Amino acid sequence: MGGHAARTRLMLEAPIVPTLLRLAWPNVLVMAAQPAAGLVEVWFVSRLGTDALAGIALVFPAVMLMQMISSGAMGGGISSAIARALGAGRREEADALVLHGLLINVGLGAFFAATMLAFGKPIYAALGGVGGELDAALAYSNVLFAGMPLVWAMNAFASVIRGTGNMIVPALVVSLGFVIVVPLSPLLIFGGGPLPALGVAGGAVALLSFYGVGTAILGWYVVSGRNLARLRRARLRWPLFRSILSVGAVSSISSIQTNVIIALATALVASAGGAEAVAGFGTGARLEYLLVPLVFGFGAPLVALVGTNIGAGQRERALRIAFVGGAVGFIATGAIGLAAALWPGAWLSLFSADPAVIAAGSAYLRVVGPAYGFFGLGLALYFASQGAGRLFWPLAGGFLRFAIAIGGGSILLEATGSLEALFVALALGLVAYGVIVAVAVACGTWFRSVRAAPR
Repeated sequence: MGGHAARTRLMLEAPIVPTLLRLAWPNVLVMAAQPAAGLVEVWFVSRLGTDALAGIALVFPAVMLMQMISSGAMGGGISSAIARALGAGRREEADALVLHGLLINVGLGAFFAATMLAFGKPIYAALGGVGGELDAALAYSNVLFAGMPLVWAMNAFASVIRGTGNMIVPALVVSLGFVIVVPLSPLLIFGGGPLPALGVAGGAVALLSFYGVGTAILGWYVVSGRNLARLRRARLRWPLFRSILSVGAVSSISSIQTNVIIALATALVASAGGAEAVAGFGTGARLEYLLVPLVFGFGAPLVALVGTNIGAGQRERALRIAFVGGAVGFIATGAIGLAAALWPGAWLSLFSADPAVIAAGSAYLRVVGPAYGFFGLGLALYFASQGAGRLFWPLAGGFLRFAIAIGGGSILLEATGSLEALFVALALGLVAYGVIVAVAVACGTWFRSVRAAPR
């Protein structure tokens, strides 16, 4: 192990629980700050009325999809490839992976920006958006997606840094988002001084301001050589693209699964209710979305820890790390879900006083909240599987969840006409997802036919 940097040796040799907690705490705090900034924006937008709140509920799955793919999926592929290269002592390869990862993320960010700017209206209309809520969705979406390459670039740089085991620097920069978005959102939404009132679009401008600043800071940190893996000129090689995409592309499918489930569930709610039901469900489901950055708080260290140990050939240690992370994910998200099920009004009343909105959101949280722990378990093991470069079973678990939640949910909704029946199917899908991923990892699927990493 003598050829490894000090941070790499820590991930290979130090006790698992203290190491995971030491790497995770800055990420967890900041991942709590990031959605908090988003919630502040939602609170201000809710002052504009139910149509505005329902409009951003339609856009929210697409925005979270971009976050989850750029940071958790492709970002996880970048972190995993760099961690495995560093674990095997291949420093030059780690440096070259920085350029490859940045090109992948910026290219995909531009593609999704063009797609949503061209086809946003029919997409949101297909999800049930009409009238004022559709207008609000487009006003918010068009501004945000115009700057989407910035989101992907910042998350690429953050993933490069996390892949080396450094969680502090990305955490500090993401926490800066709270400082920027909280005061800027109301100024741009409602206007103030020389700033005009932009309405819902003002919230999108505030978010893009943060991503612009974050990209500049993290990019400087990587380019300046302060990071263990540095951005240098390198010959573009398919094996390095493949090292990232073999994890990132499959992870992207998993991210799409989660967002498609929420988007189609929103459409089903819209078919059975009105704008109030959509707003209530969207506000309740937002809490489920907030579990993703929470689990990512210690999921990013899991990618680095598992990837580094897999690269160094320490398979048993990698598996122990995974299940420590899975236990943390189950406990943390399960506690949140139970609290939301017991006191749904404490969450929903932050965003609306409309009785119909609160009733729909409460019905969702009472049924689905108790299943959140299984979602956290499966999601933590998904991040660990990214580090191992073995994502078949998280992907299979996502398809099973989709079949139960949307297939079963639409059948139950058609048969009963009850939103609660749809919510039961959504809860069962979460339980199935967590159980199948945990069983598969425990059975040793990571270590069957493992191919050598590209050199």
